[in-house]
Amino acid sequence: MNPEERPHAVSRLRAARLARSAKPFIARGSRKERCPGCRVMHSHCLCALRPSVPTQAGVCLIMCDIEPLKPSNTGWLIADMVADTAAFGWARTVVDPALLAMLADPQWQPYVVFPGEYVAPERVVTEVVPAAGKRPLFVLLDATWAEARKMFRKSPYLDHLPVLSLQPEQLSNYRLRRSKRGDHLCTSEVAALCLELAQEQHAADTLSAYLDVFTNHYLNAKNSVPVDLEDAAHLRLRDLGTDQRTMQR
Repeated sequence: MNPEERPHAVSRLRAARLARSAKPFIARGSRKERCPGCRVMHSHCLCALRPSVPTQAGVCLIMCDIEPLKPSNTGWLIADMVADTAAFGWARTVVDPALLAMLADPQWQPYVVFPGEYVAPERVVTEVVPAAGKRPLFVLLDATWAEARKMFRKSPYLDHLPVLSLQPEQLSNYRLRRSKRGDHLCTSEVAALCLELAQEQHAADTLSAYLDVFTNHYLNAKNSVPVDLEDAAHLRLRDLGTDQRTMQR
C-alpha cells in the first residue's frame, strides 16, 4: 500500500468501526498480518494492480455493521475503482445526515438496487435513465441477503426512491463466501451490472476483472499458493488497463 494514498470511503468506515470496537476484530481463518490497502496477506498483496476508471456514475454503499471489517468484502473493490463511492454504516434507529444529504444532492439520480418483487410495481425500474443534468447514483445494501432484506424494510428514507431491479443472466462467480443460491450476486458483481446499465461498459468489465484478480489473490494466500501474474484473470485486467490508457490519449 502506498502510505501517501488517501483512504477511500470503505477504508475510512472500517477505521471508524474498528475505533468503536471493544476488542480487536479477527477475521475467521486469519493468522498472518494483512495489507491494509487490499486486506490480503502481504505475500499476495494486489495494491499495485488496483485499477482506476473514470465514471459518470457514483455508488453509495450502505453497509451492515460488521461488513466493512470483513477482508472478503467486495464493496471495498468498488471504492478502489470508482472515485465517487460513498460508504455509510447502517443502523435501524439512526441515519447518518451525510447519507441523507447525498440522496438529496441535485447532482445525483439515486437508484436503490434491490429485487423488484419486494416493492410496489410503480417503484420498479429496469433501465437507467437519469433526469437531465443528473448522474446515476447506485445505492447498494452491502450485507448478507437476510441482513439486506431487513435493511431495506427498515430504512424509510429510501422509500421515495426508484428501485432498480436487475435481471442478471449469469450466476455468481463469487467464491469467498458460501451462498445457497447461485443467483445471489456479491456487491461488486451487482455494481458491475449497474455500470453496464449506465452505459459504462469498460468500467463494468474492469470491475469484474478486478474481482476475479482479488479472488485469485485471496484464495491463493489462504492456500499458500503463489500468484501467477500471467494467468487469464491477470491478463484480462492488464488488457483492460491498456485499453483505458489508449482511450485517454
